[in-house]
Amino acid sequence: MISSWVTLAIVCVMYAAVIIFPRNKAYITISAAVLVVLLGAASPVEALTRHINWNILLIYIGSLVIAELFIYSRVPARIADNIINVSPNAGIAIVVILIITGLISAFVENVATVLVMAPIALSLSKKININPALFMTGLAVMANLQGTATLVGDPPSMIFASYANYGFNDFFFFHGRPSIFFVIQVGMLTGAVFFYVIFLKNGKQRISVDREGILSLVPSVLLILMISGLAACSFIFHSGVTFIAGLLVIALGIAGILWYAFIRKEGGAAVKKLVFGLDWETILFLIGIFVVIGALSDTGLLTDFAGFLSGVINGSLLAGFVIIIIVSIIISGFVDNVPYIIAMLPVTKTLALDMGIAPELYMFALLVGSCLGGNLTPFGASANIVATGLLKKEGVNLNFAGWLKIGGPFTLITTAAASLFLWFTWR
Repeated sequence: MISSWVTLAIVCVMYAAVIIFPRNKAYITISAAVLVVLLGAASPVEALTRHINWNILLIYIGSLVIAELFIYSRVPARIADNIINVSPNAGIAIVVILIITGLISAFVENVATVLVMAPIALSLSKKININPALFMTGLAVMANLQGTATLVGDPPSMIFASYANYGFNDFFFFHGRPSIFFVIQVGMLTGAVFFYVIFLKNGKQRISVDREGILSLVPSVLLILMISGLAACSFIFHSGVTFIAGLLVIALGIAGILWYAFIRKEGGAAVKKLVFGLDWETILFLIGIFVVIGALSDTGLLTDFAGFLSGVINGSLLAGFVIIIIVSIIISGFVDNVPYIIAMLPVTKTLALDMGIAPELYMFALLVGSCLGGNLTPFGASANIVATGLLKKEGVNLNFAGWLKIGGPFTLITTAAASLFLWFTWR
């Protein structure tokens, strides 16, 4: 068994390598995981059975498949077209599309949502002669914001659910109080007002578009079954991310692939492209992080760090709340938030329990700061990188300063609004 400080050193080197070489993050974390196993910080059996959360991975893979098929069905595009045609002017249509994009991202992977809404945003920007960077930035930040709202929205929310033993329904209400879903919705409404002010003056004319044809409603049914099934599991088992929930979602994903292959008859090449096109990099990244942070947690250093923070805060509930949010925003604006959240969840819970308060106050603060903080920079979240890449293909170069003009104020006001609601609801 290696010392706890050697394990910590491996974690620090891993973090540094992920920051310097973000495109190789999956290889880096897997290599770190193999190293801690070889050095004895975690046995192979512990790594496979105790540290790696297979329930989360099953839900993530299944939901990715359903998200791809939902986009393939063209239902989201049809929804956006209908919004444009019934809105009194283009400015309101844009804001409503941003809100709908966010709500879809609460149940569908963020990058996938941005990709399906991007052509609509680019086309509409040309029609009303506005800078497409505004609309595309809006798509990315609203998608990122809502990814925290539900159990299936993003890996951080799945990780939180597993750690805090939250079921799908607990994201809406927990112990009779509004849970993280409503905390995020307060931020979303504030963000909607922010974009309304921006777009109203540039989109006063009314426009109409040809409605996109829907290929099939089957993926929509699969998505509804996934949501209702997870809600039922949460109600029946009264626990967090259960193995039944993971099996349900992966089974629906497999059913979707079979439908795509044999009912839609898309062919082997299309099926292969769909399967291999899933976000396997993040899946491998998660596996590595689970093992490494799990081994670090076993050393007791995270508990010691919670004790250190308790000394810094010196019994001030508000100081701890503000520090967690601000630090989380800064770190997540520049570093992948998944390993940060996995490492900090036990720290925030221990800190809250030591102060005699509900752990949700500090754990939700961690989620709000780290997930909304990803909106701060053009590389703070995968959806941001995709949005700027699509703009570059259109000949629009959105640099760091250009992103910060929109992402900066958006992050500040949405985080502030969500944090205030969280503080008065859970303190």
